[in-house]
Amino acid sequence: MIPWQAGPTRESLAARYGERTRWLVLLVLMIGTISSIISSTIVNVAIPDLSRTFVLTQARAQWVSASFMIAMTLGMLLTPWLLLRLGLRRTFIGAVVLLGCGGLVGGLAHSYELVLMMRVTEGLAAGIMQPLPNILILRAFEEREQGRAMSLFGFGVILAPAVGPSVGGFLVEAFGWRSIFFVVLPFCVLAAFLARRFMPVNSALMGERQPLDWTGLLLISAATIMLMNGLVEVMHAPALGSGLLAGGALALGAFVFWQLRAVYPLVDMRLFSYRQFAMGAIVSFMYGASLYGSTYLLPVYMQLGLGYTPTHAGLLLLPAGICLAIVIVLAGRLIEIIRPYQQVTLGLALLMASFLLMATNSLATSYIVLVLWVVVGRIGLGLILPSLSIGAMRGVDFSLVSQGSSGISFIRQLGGAIGISVCGIVLQWRLGMQGGEPVSASAVDPVHRLAAFDDTFLFLGVLLGLAMLAAWRMRPAPAPVIGPTDQP
Repeated sequence: MIPWQAGPTRESLAARYGERTRWLVLLVLMIGTISSIISSTIVNVAIPDLSRTFVLTQARAQWVSASFMIAMTLGMLLTPWLLLRLGLRRTFIGAVVLLGCGGLVGGLAHSYELVLMMRVTEGLAAGIMQPLPNILILRAFEEREQGRAMSLFGFGVILAPAVGPSVGGFLVEAFGWRSIFFVVLPFCVLAAFLARRFMPVNSALMGERQPLDWTGLLLISAATIMLMNGLVEVMHAPALGSGLLAGGALALGAFVFWQLRAVYPLVDMRLFSYRQFAMGAIVSFMYGASLYGSTYLLPVYMQLGLGYTPTHAGLLLLPAGICLAIVIVLAGRLIEIIRPYQQVTLGLALLMASFLLMATNSLATSYIVLVLWVVVGRIGLGLILPSLSIGAMRGVDFSLVSQGSSGISFIRQLGGAIGISVCGIVLQWRLGMQGGEPVSASAVDPVHRLAAFDDTFLFLGVLLGLAMLAAWRMRPAPAPVIGPTDQP
């Protein structure tokens, strides 16, 4: 047996750990996902430092985050195929190794282009890992356990974006932006070690091997890349930007058409025949755009808009992250009492309120008030996270669970990638309106600079208002009323 295949079997793990086996596997997946989330969010604190090092505008600087998100989005589409071809264990370990390599080389990079390449590498690995916990929970846990499993998993994962920027702010000040790439390496080593010990080589998530839909993958890749580049270029080169957007729209339409005809599609379009899933997909897209857009925007806002240090910008998210971790555990236990669509709607309302409150800040607003506004949004986020996937997937045929989980994650991350780009573009546009197309935000006076950030927060609030309309439609269709049968 080669080392890649060596390891415990399901039978040996069940004999040793019994019912705890699936919880141990969930713990391993949680550590891997934490490492991918840290690599996703920690870099946002270093955006101003990177911008100064490589002389970047906001429209270019956002690619450090957006390139990661695009690669993550596309990587998610590979997860079901990789699970069928390689199984859970090898898929997970391979993604962890890829993530670690991206962090190591990215930290040693001496050009902006190589930094972007390593962000793409990290994003691809993160995208493969992201759907795995949901797939495990929905397929290996009973329905009565799913809320608790999702909340416990979410508790650990949610601490990553809270602690990550805080640690990142300190590292940027003390050691520079390169240090943030190295943070993921210890997590990757630990995740790979635990996976070899607790993940069975004959994973239950494996099934009949199917060919990869290369045509669909190329079409959705082309659509995503053209749409993202079109959004960036349309402000500076309208003809080129419009052409890219049109090409992206055509490629997206071709992707949908192909998925309806493909024998082994990347995204099974039957999923959208379920109302909960269709509405959940809309919510996921808008929610992802707002969430990841704000995760990119907040550290930049704190440093360039309000003049705080990277450490203070990172610490802003720490109290909110602790509150979020507590709320997400409670929300997971309330799923059977408060329906998922109700929790999602309430959470979106609180997150929208947080953005609208951020838009009312001034240069005299205290740090404590800023923390409170972020806490309000993270409480809303805690209500959304355990409920969205479960609410969208309930009622979906069991055979579609793997594709559905990957599909919801894919749509959320696609929204996130577009949200980051749009936030960078809107911010650069508003800065240009205030200061005459500056090279950087520092070229605009503080009052007008803050007004540009306010407009961007208002934009995010509007997106969440639209998402609330779709969230209310996630409620299950009413059961037909059966009246008494007329007797002849």
